[in-house]
Amino acid sequence: MYDTLIIGSGPAGLSAAVYAKRADLNMAVIEKEFTSGGQILNTYEVDNYLGLPGINGFDMGMKFREHADKLGAPFLEGNVSGIEVIEEGSDTKLPVFRVNTDNGSFDTHTVIIASGANHSKLGAPGEDELTGVGVSYCATCDGAFFRSKTAVVVGGGDVAVEDAIFLARGCSKVYLIHRRDELRAAKTLQNELLSLPNVEVVWDSVVKEIRGNSKVESVLVQNVKTKEETSLNTDACFVAVGITPETDKFKELVDCDEKGYIIAPETGATSHPGIYVAGDARKKRLRQIVTAVADGANAVTAVQDFLVGKS
Repeated sequence: MYDTLIIGSGPAGLSAAVYAKRADLNMAVIEKEFTSGGQILNTYEVDNYLGLPGINGFDMGMKFREHADKLGAPFLEGNVSGIEVIEEGSDTKLPVFRVNTDNGSFDTHTVIIASGANHSKLGAPGEDELTGVGVSYCATCDGAFFRSKTAVVVGGGDVAVEDAIFLARGCSKVYLIHRRDELRAAKTLQNELLSLPNVEVVWDSVVKEIRGNSKVESVLVQNVKTKEETSLNTDACFVAVGITPETDKFKELVDCDEKGYIIAPETGATSHPGIYVAGDARKKRLRQIVTAVADGANAVTAVQDFLVGKS
């Protein structure tokens, strides 16, 4: 019987592991990938994490894992299929949850869901090969690397327009490629975007291919109405067509918003007592490495209080 089980070994899960071990909890991390680190493993360079400017994403993930290993945090391999409630808690006893995986089941008094989220992809040739060397899913993370260069943003919602506005402050030219003839973003954002002299909106178009050898060099764009194809020279392609939290397996137990993000305050406490959430799976304004790490710490603090009857 564990005090807490942490589902996921990205920055939130690894942070939770460090704090849980320092709190001397009987804990373990369940990870489905053979390497810890989550999405940051695919980031070529991280330039906005305090004290570690320019660190390689893979190296950062390894450092996070090394910290957890140094404290003796145990890791269990398995793809979680769901959480069962074996016993509901009461004033006199703690709840018991069973976390089921393809590699066995494990019982625990609390669970921290740090399963993360996946950026929706275009599915265009070259996207996977050039991810981290020009293809990015986070303008605030990687935009600074393309200062005074040309960038492409794909999408038409708030995030895409915000990304284009953000990039336009430093890039010499920004193309916003959208498959329709009008944007879905808030009108105020649209007005700001369309007022920028170095932004060009490419309407009714989709990216057919992202091209380059060791880095992004151009994107092939097709007009969905005329079928005409155009090649745009660019140094970067920022994909902002949505993000999907990895929460489907937990929706029957905890409250989620319409997009699937688990609803929880800063403590990470979900609608089900004893279940907590940390990182990109949680509903919040900013999804960055630093906020994921903070979520992990907050969730463990809340777990400690719960285990001793303070919450």
